[in-house]
Amino acid sequence: MKKVLIIGATGQIGSELTMKLRGIYGSSNIVAGYIPGAEPKGELKESGPSEIVDITNAEQIAAAVEKYDIDTIYNLAALLSAVAEVKPQLAWKIGVGGLYNTLEVAREKNCAVFTPSSIGSFGPDTPHDHTPQDTIQRPQTIYGVTKVTGEMLSDYYARRFGVDTRSVRFPGLISYVAPPGGGTTDYAVDIYYSAVKGETFKCPIKAGTFMDMMYMPDALRAAIEIMEADITKFKHRNSFNIASMSFDPEIIYNKICEYVPGFKMEYVHDPLRQAIADSWPDSLDDTCAREEWGWKPEYDLDAMTQDMLKHLRAKLL
Repeated sequence: MKKVLIIGATGQIGSELTMKLRGIYGSSNIVAGYIPGAEPKGELKESGPSEIVDITNAEQIAAAVEKYDIDTIYNLAALLSAVAEVKPQLAWKIGVGGLYNTLEVAREKNCAVFTPSSIGSFGPDTPHDHTPQDTIQRPQTIYGVTKVTGEMLSDYYARRFGVDTRSVRFPGLISYVAPPGGGTTDYAVDIYYSAVKGETFKCPIKAGTFMDMMYMPDALRAAIEIMEADITKFKHRNSFNIASMSFDPEIIYNKICEYVPGFKMEYVHDPLRQAIADSWPDSLDDTCAREEWGWKPEYDLDAMTQDMLKHLRAKLL
């Protein structure tokens, strides 16, 4: 039975992953690590143990690992892309310094480590269509720089010290549970909220801007399945492309209109988010993940749209 510490357990991914893992491995075996001011609430707090674990504090990570006899760490602490551009020093401190702390504790305590990478690890020189698993990565954002650094650092700790590091490159993630947290792809979450509330959606991304996206249930499965996979079949570690769907604002808007007639959208250009989006791939080639550990998404745009609208109506109306 795994004993897992989730650093960043109250964030967009962490809040859902914590509950998913508790359902699989037992609530007492999944520790929700959080920072002051972002304490667990409701079911997340009541369903299992939690500890203050600031990723920039190696002693706190080590103390939690020792206290709960942790064998697996999910390192989800990060500033998302648009926020990171405003706070680049903090983004590096959390994304790279925090990962170093985590890997050092994992080396000393013999823990496996999952640290998500992102489509943001690619840049404008990367092939944009069906971006290969192994290709040039020259991002132009501090978020992307931290992700590329994280991939290389994780590979180094696996090769040099034998730490079991694994990772996926997440596309934009769409969820009805946690509110958007400042990512470039968050427009694809906000648009559903506007549709359910009956508001005109103000889209910050230009028409024709394609980006890879994924529904959160698929993302959670990927994070769990890669840590359960037979590592002897891996040719890669950090980090696997995974893909589900790719669309631009017009495509998702038209899909929502099939279920919300009369929904309106207008474009309100955000230069920062647009510049970031333009530097990212339109779509990823996830052949290696499919072949090496059996990755396969379950949701397409239509299935995701129906499920998002159903749950947001129950949540908001």
